[in-house]
Amino acid sequence: MKAVALTRYLPIDDPHSLEDVTLPAPPPPTGHDLLVRVLAVSVNPVDTKVRAPKPQVETQPKVLGYDAAGVVEAVGPDVTAFAPGDAVYYAGDITRPGANAQFHCVDERIVGRKPDTLDFAQSVALPLTTLTAWELLFERMPYRFDDAHNRGRRLLVIAGAGGVGSIAIQLARHAGFEVIATASREQTVDWCREMGAHHVIDHRRELAPQLRALGIEQVDAAINLADTDRYWDALGELVAPQGHVGLIVEPSGALRIGDPYKAKCIGIHWEMMFARARFRTADMIEQHRILGRVGSLVDAGELRTTLTEVLGPINAANLREAHRRLESGRTIGKLALAGW
Repeated sequence: MKAVALTRYLPIDDPHSLEDVTLPAPPPPTGHDLLVRVLAVSVNPVDTKVRAPKPQVETQPKVLGYDAAGVVEAVGPDVTAFAPGDAVYYAGDITRPGANAQFHCVDERIVGRKPDTLDFAQSVALPLTTLTAWELLFERMPYRFDDAHNRGRRLLVIAGAGGVGSIAIQLARHAGFEVIATASREQTVDWCREMGAHHVIDHRRELAPQLRALGIEQVDAAINLADTDRYWDALGELVAPQGHVGLIVEPSGALRIGDPYKAKCIGIHWEMMFARARFRTADMIEQHRILGRVGSLVDAGELRTTLTEVLGPINAANLREAHRRLESGRTIGKLALAGW
């Protein structure tokens, strides 16, 4: 089968950083596994972090790719939720080979049915970022998607135009929050508003004065989707007593978690979307349920894809370009590749 892989960890401008390869197709699925014919993939910061330059050399080609959409070809004997021919979307498992290949094995418990109203490229923009945002807001933090008490609560989203931010704004708005997003360029400001942000402020400038200009002294919660260290002190001051801060980016150094976090009893919540699959948690199937719920919301017109561009067919050149754009820090929403 065709695939895109690496054997050395190189700068993305090196043509050998990601290469077109031919690999054996996966064996017939066992247990809860699905064998999926991959029709579209998307890229996320995790792809660039795994691929980042280091001395390690792989003895066998390593396939990346942690967003996929396609059609089920075969199912393992323990599969109950899917059958051959079903259209699916999912983010996969970082401990297993990635989805940048024509065929891919994945556990059914972290797979959802593709939204009927979206094509494969539009669908593949959603899984990893949606699971990250949903788990952070409605499982790690003490909020619920259908809770009427969210009305009147204020949520600050740092990096609103990124992949996770784009869907987090939508989910939070739908759940009843007043959403303040951050963005720094005209295009990203417009995008955040399009996603549903009530207000947009500039994360390159001090946050507190901009919030005060909106009549906002404090927020009930904040999710920092960009630079944990940079905004740590600011969020400690901005989040209300007994509020909550959600994080997805590992800090570069130690964080001071005393005052004002301690004085205010601010909850600190980490989200790692791969945790359930990596540790085979008893509630792995929750990701299947989340993707199913989100697919229904998309089909009802209540959420939208965050896809902004399809770069072309799935090959090494296009994936290198996608990685290059992600590393620039200037992408909006999600990039996808479709077809072989």
